[in-house]
Amino acid sequence: MQTTRKPTRTTGRLAGAAAVALGLLLGGCLTPSTSTPPRQVDLPEPPPQRAPAPTAAQREHERILASYNGAYQDPRLDAVVNRAVEKLVAASERPDQRYRVTILNSSAVNAFALPSGHLYITRGLIALANDTSELASVLSHEMAHVIASHASMREDRARQVALVGRVFDNFGAADPDMHALALAKSKIALATFSRSQELEADGIGVGIAARAGYDPFGAVRFLSSLERQAGLRPAGQGSGDARMPDFVSSHPATPERVRNAQINARQFSGPGSGDRDRKAYLAGIDGMLYGEDPSEGYVRGRRFLHPRLGFTFVAPDGFALDNTPQAILGIKDGGGQALRLDVVRVPAEQPLAAYLNSGWIENIDGSTVEELTIGGFPAATALARGEPWTFRLFAVRFGNDVYRFIFATKHVTPAADRAFRESVSTFRRMSAAEANSAKPLRIRIVQAGEADTVERLAARMATDRKEERFRILNGLGPTDRVRAGNQVKIVTE
Repeated sequence: MQTTRKPTRTTGRLAGAAAVALGLLLGGCLTPSTSTPPRQVDLPEPPPQRAPAPTAAQREHERILASYNGAYQDPRLDAVVNRAVEKLVAASERPDQRYRVTILNSSAVNAFALPSGHLYITRGLIALANDTSELASVLSHEMAHVIASHASMREDRARQVALVGRVFDNFGAADPDMHALALAKSKIALATFSRSQELEADGIGVGIAARAGYDPFGAVRFLSSLERQAGLRPAGQGSGDARMPDFVSSHPATPERVRNAQINARQFSGPGSGDRDRKAYLAGIDGMLYGEDPSEGYVRGRRFLHPRLGFTFVAPDGFALDNTPQAILGIKDGGGQALRLDVVRVPAEQPLAAYLNSGWIENIDGSTVEELTIGGFPAATALARGEPWTFRLFAVRFGNDVYRFIFATKHVTPAADRAFRESVSTFRRMSAAEANSAKPLRIRIVQAGEADTVERLAARMATDRKEERFRILNGLGPTDRVRAGNQVKIVTE
């Protein structure tokens, strides 16, 4: 039996048994009679205490942590977030509501709330914001979901959708198309319901932030950056985790939200009023991880490298890679081609050619199965076909694991197949020097000098599309300039 997972660090589980000795000492002011020897009383062992079963909220919390690579630990960042939450709670319609905030260790731009008042915000979203008022606009928006009971309503709707699925799965449907239609209608209802909730939460959130003393136009600035950030994503490339859509896909169209935020903000003050708290915010995020966590490997343009596991490969020309919790995904500009890399456990005695034919993917063309060597490691490849896609598959045995490359194309040509083969041929073991020199990306706060320009500062970015990312990361429009003395964010190793 094989288990599938994304290439990541190996982990071990520590299991142990704890023995508890209970001693009872009986004593007091009474002295036993000399004629009656003292008796030893044997008391029964107390029953072992069982840990209380986790609540639904605790189970959901653990699922969220697993989906987002755990919590991000940074005391300075915690302090920035907690200060903002305290001010927002005091200014909210429900100052008695308690909140618990978790910063998620994910580069995705996302934030959401549970009915219990547990708020989640990713470090990817924190990196995009430029001051505390922008962060406060997101936090107050999520608090509004709790205050207005949106989070509870959404859970109820989600349970209804799940119930529809279970009914059709358990009892079957006379017409499979009716099954799909019923599920689709339920999901549309859920999405429509959420849309009206989001716009309502925007209005409530702007009011909370303004009453807390923050610039109410922080929401306008952040949503504008969010819209531009979404534009950097290759066409067809969505959130890395389908179970947890990002802030863009789970909220209404951003231009509509920007207009809504502007209308709401004008009810409280004009632009420039309220506290932005920019200096303290930038100090809090200085040095924060940007992009992937080191334990999950790094994307550097078309190259993916995993120093801890010790391998690297380069995607074909025109591909943009996305390091998701489940796999390394890639989409070619313009669509029509994609790739996936994941890892499975395959018995050492099972030949890789036999594994390709074992049924883990359908419609294998047996005549195309061949054994080969890639990067000095045993491998096998084959073609599989399924309208409208053709798949070039590779299985590479690397240590105790088998790495699976799945290249997909809608129009198979000798040139496309050659590009896939050339890409997988770059899979190799990293040298010790390469692994040691690979460093994660971090946010650095620098002060612009007299001679600094956007172009000059952007050139220091260790990312692709340097100037675009620099402008978006710093909330700068296409023609905006930096001024000497301004603090700005750059991304470096």
